[in-house]
Amino acid sequence: MVAARRITTLLTRKTSRNSILPVRTLLCPIQLRRPASASASQLTVNNNSISVPTGLFIDGEFVTSKAGNLFTSENPSTGQELLKIQEGREEDVDEAVKVARRTFDDGSWSGSNPLQRAKLLNNLADVFEKNAEEIVALECADTGKTLNQCSKLDVPGSIGTLRYYAGWADKVLGTTSFNIPGVFAYTRREPIGVCGQIIPWNFPLMMFIWKIAPALACGNTIVIKSAEATPLSALKACEYIQQAGFPKGVVNLVSGYGKTVGNAIAHHMDIDKLAFTGSTATGRSILKASASSNLKKVTLELGGKSPNIVFPDADMEKAVDWSAWGINMNFGQTCHAGTRIYVHESVYEKFLNAYTERMKQVKVGSSFEDGVDQGPMNSKMQYDKILGYIESGINEGATVHLGGKPIESKKGYHIEPTIFTNVKPEMKIMRDEIFGPVVCIVPFSSEEEVLRVANDTRYGLAAAIHTKDYERAIRMTNGLKAGTTWVNMYNLIHYSIPFGGYKESGIGMECGEAALDMYTATKAVYYNTGMPCPS
Repeated sequence: MVAARRITTLLTRKTSRNSILPVRTLLCPIQLRRPASASASQLTVNNNSISVPTGLFIDGEFVTSKAGNLFTSENPSTGQELLKIQEGREEDVDEAVKVARRTFDDGSWSGSNPLQRAKLLNNLADVFEKNAEEIVALECADTGKTLNQCSKLDVPGSIGTLRYYAGWADKVLGTTSFNIPGVFAYTRREPIGVCGQIIPWNFPLMMFIWKIAPALACGNTIVIKSAEATPLSALKACEYIQQAGFPKGVVNLVSGYGKTVGNAIAHHMDIDKLAFTGSTATGRSILKASASSNLKKVTLELGGKSPNIVFPDADMEKAVDWSAWGINMNFGQTCHAGTRIYVHESVYEKFLNAYTERMKQVKVGSSFEDGVDQGPMNSKMQYDKILGYIESGINEGATVHLGGKPIESKKGYHIEPTIFTNVKPEMKIMRDEIFGPVVCIVPFSSEEEVLRVANDTRYGLAAAIHTKDYERAIRMTNGLKAGTTWVNMYNLIHYSIPFGGYKESGIGMECGEAALDMYTATKAVYYNTGMPCPS
């Protein structure tokens, strides 16, 4: 039994994105056992006491890990411990998969009435709405997000995603055909089976919901791993899943590290599909794991280095505001952040001056401070990585136009909003995903030139242009090699619109109707209505 503890604090420190290391496939069969139950801890966040489950969530219960190990959730504003939770290992993944397989195969979920699945997804949305203040506070505490962004984006977006896929549950349809003489043919879209899911630290709640909602709507069962850096909202979401009335074994959560839990999910022979959001390097390892195990179907949403292009006819005030939001959303800790800003040379100085003044207005502080626009970076590791890229930019000859320093007067992992100018295409700050509040602003002279340099990246997740010329807008959005493009805006991602990347930014789609294809298998059925057997 895990002893309950009371902790009074505000926020947490984190580690890096999930990492998967190639190790052996789990082959040793184990017997399902009933682990000891794990009790919750009380966490005081922004003067409110929140009960947080600390166990693995397997077969509808919070339980201790087989090894009994714990790991620490920390505070990004202070680097101090928030609480300890159960650390899963390979054997816990194996047990969770056995539970998910048993639940899928018995048909109680996979064969259930789609309207019942829709009802439960809506029930879960109701529970989130009822506890919105609590989950907002916990998400801010776990990530360093600002109260404003989390309450307006993350939690409402998660609730909306649940309701959106509840609406799809009874609309996952096949097709019929009478094209072949003497044959009636039809297709069935069936749930794939047991789905492994691995989510990142930057949007832990929203990514948890993005992953489970379409999978559940289609009738799959789930084994999911939260990021070791931000485990708390997923644990609370599983408590809400209990309250919403989901059958036991449908959703299973194994908290832990990428090299153990993530790796075990990626290599497991009885997981039918794997969805991952995180770094491109880890995505490569997951593809290798699929190839070396059972060729499980894989969806990857990976990194980005997105261009944001401002033409001379753009509404300059709006272009500045949207470009600022392109990096201020989650403090640049988004895969689709607009970190490469290209501005036409005729308006470059005007834009640079206005954008600089806009970024000077960004208020940096802790999550719960009034009027804060940017909180701490998610972890010491991420903080050091960002500062390393800033140092690299300086060493390679770029100019720090604004910021470029840690904010040492504040506790935690705070970095000034940073603008680089005089940047060359080959510099690391122009090639690599920094994942922090750092942008490069570069002039261009022609549409052809900017399209070439915008596409000169191994990534292809997102891009934006700002112009009043609709013909140019169509030419540019057609020419940009990115899965999401915006015109006169930035960083709008909606659960009803497909989201995915080109090139090294991923495989497959999240969100929208397209996500249903990621969680179903299509079966073709031919029915003989009079075709004679060939002689």
